[in-house]
Amino acid sequence: MNKKFYVTTPIYYINDIPHIGHTCTTIAADILARMHRQLGDDVFFLTGTDEHGQKVAECAQKEGLDVQVYCDKIAPTFINAWKELNISNDFFIRTTDPRHEKVVQELLQKIYDKGDVYKAKYEGWYCIGCEKFLTETDLVEKHCPLHPPEKTVQKSEENWFFKLSKYAPQLIEILEKKNYIFPGGKRNEVVAKLKSGVNDISLSRENVSWGIPLPWDKTQTSYVWFDALINYYSATQFLEDKAGFWPADLHLLGKEILWFHTVIWQAMLLSAEISIPEKTYTHSFYMVDGQKMSKSLGNVISPKQLTELFGVDGARYLIARSFPSENDSDVGIERFKERYNADLANNLGNLVSRVSKLADKLRITNYELRVDDKFQKLVDELKFDEAISWIFEEYIDKSNNRLNEVAPWKLEVADPKRIEVLTECSQNIRKAAYYLKPIMPNTCEKIEKCFEGEIKAPESGLFPRIG
Repeated sequence: MNKKFYVTTPIYYINDIPHIGHTCTTIAADILARMHRQLGDDVFFLTGTDEHGQKVAECAQKEGLDVQVYCDKIAPTFINAWKELNISNDFFIRTTDPRHEKVVQELLQKIYDKGDVYKAKYEGWYCIGCEKFLTETDLVEKHCPLHPPEKTVQKSEENWFFKLSKYAPQLIEILEKKNYIFPGGKRNEVVAKLKSGVNDISLSRENVSWGIPLPWDKTQTSYVWFDALINYYSATQFLEDKAGFWPADLHLLGKEILWFHTVIWQAMLLSAEISIPEKTYTHSFYMVDGQKMSKSLGNVISPKQLTELFGVDGARYLIARSFPSENDSDVGIERFKERYNADLANNLGNLVSRVSKLADKLRITNYELRVDDKFQKLVDELKFDEAISWIFEEYIDKSNNRLNEVAPWKLEVADPKRIEVLTECSQNIRKAAYYLKPIMPNTCEKIEKCFEGEIKAPESGLFPRIG
């Protein structure tokens, strides 16, 4: 039987448009999904949109639209953005899907039946931008640090609460025996916060109609985060052929949603007596030319900008190279141009062009390739930059060095030395294309076709230099 591999991105807020932050998480998940398919694994790759909550209703109201009509208008911007980036997700989930809503109510009912829900009054701070209840320690100058001051408001309402504090000792025990939080620094951060004391969390909203009604109290709707988190599980329940994929092998997320995914979500699953995910990986943020990315600064980089400048595979490559794994990654259009020209136009693209022209009509032996354990480990740990560096060092740089050393263009066509070095370089290019295929699928497929059997040059340059 094939090994199963289930990877998810966060579901993205419907009130935004895709930007480089969304893009990096989605491309990272796609690279992992494609590599595991190369390994022969049975893959389920899920992404989607988060469509309930107060701020979605407010955005719809500003546009004078019915909220569902607004969601139906915005969701395709994400669907189309991922299609344009050649994202190979198996399903795109929307939290307004009635099938998802049904599973949410079933899971919340399990938590209620377990005795882990009670009614109480909430009084305190709430960030409309994050759709998040805040403690005093979350505040910076009395407002959420991620959004403008006017987005942080005081709330007083009677809600249903989830006994999160009940599960803190169990989560600490799990994290100390079998860690599911990566990188390690994030695990330490979560454990420290769990040990410092955990408050119960509101599970519902009293005056937010745009949400999923609680099954035991139709006057209240599910707090949007409870609804959103359940998507990872719900898709495996209403898609019959995906029923065996739970628990997820990997949740990919940004650092601003660490607590929700590594504590609240896990506690919900423990309460409902459902297996918890195998692993969560929390990446950092992009900085743009040394500054935080923001609409007000006008420095938001969209996936469309990247594909128009660098092509689809060029954009995917640049995201992988700059992926903000453990630390924030400082990027910018000019830096992307330098990296694209250096790595792709001048190095890989030039190598493919030179070797294919010199080795025109030369026949090489085809053989089955398999993913090297070192490469697989680097990709599974989301160390994309290291994985790509390994490919360049092992196959691309070695080939360039061999070409410069032997200078086959100076030798006769039938010279054994010329044939030897061009065969060696051709095989290296095939291997490089095989490893780079999850990152640049279309380009690497073209390279493979040129270097299978009788070598032929690509019809056009793979990576035109950008000025």
